[in-house]
Amino acid sequence: MKKAGILNRHLSGALAALGHGDEVLVCDAGMPIPDGPRVVDLAFRAGVPSFAEVLDGLLDELVVEGATAATEIRGANPEAAALLDAGLPALTLVPHERLKELSARARLVVRTGEARPYANVLLRCGVFF
Repeated sequence: MKKAGILNRHLSGALAALGHGDEVLVCDAGMPIPDGPRVVDLAFRAGVPSFAEVLDGLLDELVVEGATAATEIRGANPEAAALLDAGLPALTLVPHERLKELSARARLVVRTGEARPYANVLLRCGVFF
């Protein structure tokens, strides 16, 4: 058994299979999940696990070269906006409807238990070398 890092076997395996340029949608409990990508649903109850906890764990495991979030996050969820601004390179903001369209190309969806609006981000994987 792994002693550190992400212990969820479904999430750990899905992350190991990602390559350069693949996208991962980290979303709240209310984001529509597109058909097609692998989904790892971590939601246990409202707010558990939080968007911040899941994002923090993923950023420990992934190289991220870019990210996209909804413009609406700035006004509706300033805490999540500050988290994204502080931790993500090359953050691009688009209208929420556009983010939903872009999420269809994600290779992996990680659903959190977050229950605050617009706590969603599309991460673009980089390489570690």
